[in-house]
Amino acid sequence: MAARGLPVRLGGTELELRPERALHWPGGSVLAVADLHWGKPESFHQHGIPLPPEVLEDDLARLSAALRATGARRLLLVGDLIHSRRGLTAEVVERVAAWRTGHDVEMVLVRGNHDRHLDALPGAWRMSLVEPHLDEGPFRFAHHPEPAEGRYVWAGHLHPTVRLSTGADRLRLPCFHLGAQVGVLPAFSAFTGGMDIRPRSGERLFAIAGDAVVEVPHPRSWRSTHRARG
Repeated sequence: MAARGLPVRLGGTELELRPERALHWPGGSVLAVADLHWGKPESFHQHGIPLPPEVLEDDLARLSAALRATGARRLLLVGDLIHSRRGLTAEVVERVAAWRTGHDVEMVLVRGNHDRHLDALPGAWRMSLVEPHLDEGPFRFAHHPEPAEGRYVWAGHLHPTVRLSTGADRLRLPCFHLGAQVGVLPAFSAFTGGMDIRPRSGERLFAIAGDAVVEVPHPRSWRSTHRARG
């Protein structure tokens, strides 16, 4: 089954929420993702903790799929591209560099807190680095979800998730969290913890369910609560 994005309108702007955990802005030919945390398994390996090495391959495959599906000419990485300096091994650099040769698009990293130790990105990745934010059209792309006057902010950092239940069944899914002034993208990497979101009045949650994105109904009994990320 082909992955299906969900069209949404924000103000007068058409957007698409993608099941690859990405935001597509067709008018700007932009694909935006956050919290990839490349090198996280490698960081754990150095502490003697074995973790699956295919995490990066999954990220790169989903990025490729999203770029192909949308035809976006720019990829914005909204913070925490790298998990730690230790995780930026020669193998990680080489694997990303090999992937990069297959994508003739502009790539921009908006520095996040996990990227703070990066003085420069590997040259073979052909990515530019900006901080603390990037303003494009009606939007601001920033890692931390803080409102900005006159612009709608797209951010990361929180790794939003939503818990769904039906009878005895329980399910926790990554989600997009759209508020009046700030929209928070799901963590792109599947190898992250998450923050359970219960929206305030007027906010919307869109869960990623396999190859589709679906809006989560807003129960009146929900109150705003945030649980710490794992």
